[in-house]
Amino acid sequence: MSGSDHTTSGWYPATRYPDPSVISLDPSFDKYKLPLAAVERLATGCRWSEGPVWFGDARCLLWSDIPNNRIMRWNEITGSVEVYREPSNFSNGHTRDRQGRLVSCEHGGRRITRTEYDGTVTVLVDSYDGKRLNSPNDVVVKSDGSIWFTDPPFGISGNYEGYKHEPELGQNVYRFDPETQNLTIIANDILGPNGLGFSPDEQKLYIVESRGVPTRKILEYDVVEDGKKITNKRVLIDAGSGTPDGFRVDVDGNLWCGWGMGTDDLDGVMIFSPDGKPIGRIALPERCANLCFGGRANSRLFMASSQSIYALYVNVAGVRGG
Repeated sequence: MSGSDHTTSGWYPATRYPDPSVISLDPSFDKYKLPLAAVERLATGCRWSEGPVWFGDARCLLWSDIPNNRIMRWNEITGSVEVYREPSNFSNGHTRDRQGRLVSCEHGGRRITRTEYDGTVTVLVDSYDGKRLNSPNDVVVKSDGSIWFTDPPFGISGNYEGYKHEPELGQNVYRFDPETQNLTIIANDILGPNGLGFSPDEQKLYIVESRGVPTRKILEYDVVEDGKKITNKRVLIDAGSGTPDGFRVDVDGNLWCGWGMGTDDLDGVMIFSPDGKPIGRIALPERCANLCFGGRANSRLFMASSQSIYALYVNVAGVRGG
């Protein structure tokens, strides 16, 4: 695992500004580009990087290295990379709750956990109606403290990213209320539910359908009933030959989506306006699985991409709860 050393991996940063890998697909994206910022590789040497989450109070980034069964940590001050937790129960997606605690999806434990301030791990939910969850994939926390997560069977389909098991439940999307301990299914008709996120006003919920037929999609719903349910399912983005995975939303409502399918013209990050129009692209040498905003002003984009972590300062902040 390397930190700021780029030479060992065969990848080199842009040698001049502006970085040509940050591409406007529409003039509306120009205002989000910083002419003196370039894509940086912060770490490499993972097997499958996922679930980045920023801890500004500790000035560090955590992310999952799923097949290696560990959570990694990058230190913003020193640039060092180290193991934060091993084993991690094959953790995947992470976020922070509104009290700043780490909330994690675990393939191995087939559960959602919370890491308390003292480092102990609390199991929040691991079953529904007496049946075990599949392998929670990605998670967000709404402003009311509720935890919304997707539960496809990807982590139990083999022994690479978890432990092979037969599913006991469908591929559901859930809402969990930590106060009442109430777990409800909010969607049960999505093929491979994956990344998810709210619009800045939390009136819309977006969910990636990563096994959509004939193409993968990002779905859009209206959030109703005091923010506890969703309705009016529709397709916001048809990914075509692309592979949307995890994503985050900025304060202007744009979706910054991990993207790729192993080809140079797809790998990286795609940015879409709130109405689903592609407006920008960050080209990376690896497929991006997930990302998050962080840094001093929550305007540094951290991208978990196959074996590496990349970062780019942008001219917009991410919304909280992602």
